[in-house]
Amino acid sequence: MMRRMMVTSLIQAELKFLGRSVSGQWWSRTQRPVHHCSGLVYREHTANIDTMRMEQLPMPGLNKRSVRVKMLAAPVNPADINMIQGTYPILCPLPAVGGNEGLGEVLEVGDEVNTLRPGDWVVPVDAGFGTWRTEAVCGEDDLITVPKDITVMGAATIAVNPCTAYRMLHDFHTLTPGSTVIQNGANSAVGQAVIQIAAAMQIRTINIIRDRPNCAELVKELQALGADYVLTEEEVMSSGLQHIFQEVPKPRLGLNCVGGISGGLVLSNLDYGGTLVTYGGMAKKPVHIPAKSLIFKNISLRGFWMTQWKRNHRQDKALLRSMLDSLCELVRSGYLRPPNCIQTPFPQYTKALHATVQPRQRKHVLIM
Repeated sequence: MMRRMMVTSLIQAELKFLGRSVSGQWWSRTQRPVHHCSGLVYREHTANIDTMRMEQLPMPGLNKRSVRVKMLAAPVNPADINMIQGTYPILCPLPAVGGNEGLGEVLEVGDEVNTLRPGDWVVPVDAGFGTWRTEAVCGEDDLITVPKDITVMGAATIAVNPCTAYRMLHDFHTLTPGSTVIQNGANSAVGQAVIQIAAAMQIRTINIIRDRPNCAELVKELQALGADYVLTEEEVMSSGLQHIFQEVPKPRLGLNCVGGISGGLVLSNLDYGGTLVTYGGMAKKPVHIPAKSLIFKNISLRGFWMTQWKRNHRQDKALLRSMLDSLCELVRSGYLRPPNCIQTPFPQYTKALHATVQPRQRKHVLIM
């Protein structure tokens, strides 16, 4: 980590000298740019996303262990906006290229690169890669391959939200066919992945959503993905879930990405010994925690952050490989569909950024 920070500082100093600074890669100081790529750069942390600019960025040549990648598609996620705003737990040195998730195709590899070859599809291993660019040069270990027999959208959106859903369904309780999971934010990208992965595991899902004008349409969409029960927060508060628990067992795993009253609804409907896993806080309010749930139901409270999981297992690439293989097989077999995205041409990036900061908007993916 210290070596990476030192080299990053050297690179930034050199690129600032050239007048075209960009962070996120660690190259040798002896290398010199050979051509340019287009990238979306932010030079300060601010809530004003209009400060993001498309710039021409210098590209270095390859060293023996580096790889040159052409970016194909890169989603715009809320976490990307939080990094620009400076509110995310990890921040790239400024100036920085935006984007943490995306799909690239290997164009060129160094002489000592063993695991990648030209033509491979790859996704970043860690956050902070800077995927909102047309090309990138990085280390071999910073990428992992994905199969080319799934769609570009499926591959470009596989490494964050589906991985989050997969880990939460596998890491906190032993779930068997017939088990039940309850979640809020069921229409989010993670929520939709939870529904589909759980259905493939023959696990029943109780899905809580916020009321909205097109609620009936949204319920049908989630049911088409495999949701067993879809209810609004108001319906849960007024009628409870006892009628559902006559048909399926009470859940021992609850997933919370909203917080506030919604998080309390998930928690209060868990079975004895259940676990509430919080992975987001869209309501920006603390979870309502009934004391009796902690005292008399022995409920556990846990948090989950996919970025931290990847960093904790950075040296165990086989585990990441196994998870991606499992998810790609679900995509290949039709059990896991990519989110219903709006594909945005890269030069029209402002549309994607502005849509992402608005509530109840579909996910946008930049197409390079």
